Amino acid sequence: MNAPQPNVVVVLTDQQRWDVRGVTPELERIAREGTRVEVAISPQPVCGPARASLQTGCYASVHGVFRNGLPLPSDLPTLAGAFAAAGYTTGHLGKWQLAGESGELGPVPAELRGGYQKWLSSDQLEATSDAYRTIVYDEAGEPVRLVGYRSDALFDAAVRFVADHHDRPFLLFVSLLEPHHQSETDSYPAPDGYAECYQGSWLPPDLAALADPNDPAGSPHRHVAGYLGQLKRVDEGVARLRDALRSLGLADRTVLAWTSDHGSHFRTRNDEYMRSAHDASVRVPLVLTGPGFSGGGSVRQPVSTVDLMPTLLDAAGLPVPATVQGRSFLPLVGGGSDPDRPAEVFIQISESQVGRAVRTARWKYAVTAHDVHPWHDAGADRYAESELYDLDVDPYELDNLIRLESHREIADELRAALLRWMEQVGEKAPVITDAPPRDPGPRRVDPRARELSLEGVRFGHQ
Repeated sequence: MNAPQPNVVVVLTDQQRWDVRGVTPELERIAREGTRVEVAISPQPVCGPARASLQTGCYASVHGVFRNGLPLPSDLPTLAGAFAAAGYTTGHLGKWQLAGESGELGPVPAELRGGYQKWLSSDQLEATSDAYRTIVYDEAGEPVRLVGYRSDALFDAAVRFVADHHDRPFLLFVSLLEPHHQSETDSYPAPDGYAECYQGSWLPPDLAALADPNDPAGSPHRHVAGYLGQLKRVDEGVARLRDALRSLGLADRTVLAWTSDHGSHFRTRNDEYMRSAHDASVRVPLVLTGPGFSGGGSVRQPVSTVDLMPTLLDAAGLPVPATVQGRSFLPLVGGGSDPDRPAEVFIQISESQVGRAVRTARWKYAVTAHDVHPWHDAGADRYAESELYDLDVDPYELDNLIRLESHREIADELRAALLRWMEQVGEKAPVITDAPPRDPGPRRVDPRARELSLEGVRFGHQ
């Protein structure tokens, strides 16, 4: 007898760093019981583009959403469309941010919902809600106020969805705002009592080395407690959703994936919270459990979240649309291999800069375009080398090696890989100019850089 089609639940947080542990016991439980992708990389460290890639399995050069404010093309195959074609009930809850600039802040026209049938979402959730007042919109475009703290309210809706649709296969995409800041106040409103638990928390080495504790505008010293408090409550919500799946007898036949659209460097790399090539911007958590992933251990080869769509379809035994550029990482689960998988993952960057990067297990290589407009230009004909990091000895990217002649050979290898990737995803191969050699005098490195880089990777531990 064939096994029943698995249900699929995706939990997407907003701006969750990869190294937050200790405040997320449910995430750690999923990783222990299921599969943890150790190095998961966003293809674009901006909300809209990253979400478009998750929904289509394509890079921005194909789906066209290279910055926020652009709509998801209605004619491109999507995650929801592929599951709906196989008889699944599909539902989306929470933040969408793919309706473009022409629509309203909250309601999303049916043709711009990426093929989801059931709908309780807002295009810009931060504009239609705050911590304790959540307004989303139903299939008819009517406003619905959800009760409770924002992430709790959405998990309550998720529990109702699985209870109402447990009798046939479903795909549920739960898209949270947390731990993103509330934009109009530039604050991280955690539930009452939660931020207090994390006052004075240990900071990751990049934030500790680069942040100015006297800067009131955006220092992680100001925001970290609320950020961690938000994540703690999200983790509790995931636990409640998993309890609901257990109580309905669905846990063993439901694939659950938890990831984020991008990370956060808390304005230590540029004037925003992300939009750079650094792991603080692009590296995200990715854990999965359920059929195909339970007992899968760790996937150590770098994986892009553009690969999540084909992986979920692969786990459900469904065909992957020909337009998809991502590659299923299911063969890597449980210690498997995929000899045809590239060693690098590819990153496109917009809004703060027009940039491109590749990341391997050890190296990060990035280039930046000049004389282009990062909001209006999707790419460029000419880039200059801007960054090279050896992540084995400098995991928090505090020592840029791009101007060292000693690393010219590895930079050339990575540039060749980057050019291959750009052509592969549909971009015209640009000219990339070398970074000028560094002055042969003593290198100036933050005196704490090496010590901090090797200090550890457990953001959130007391």
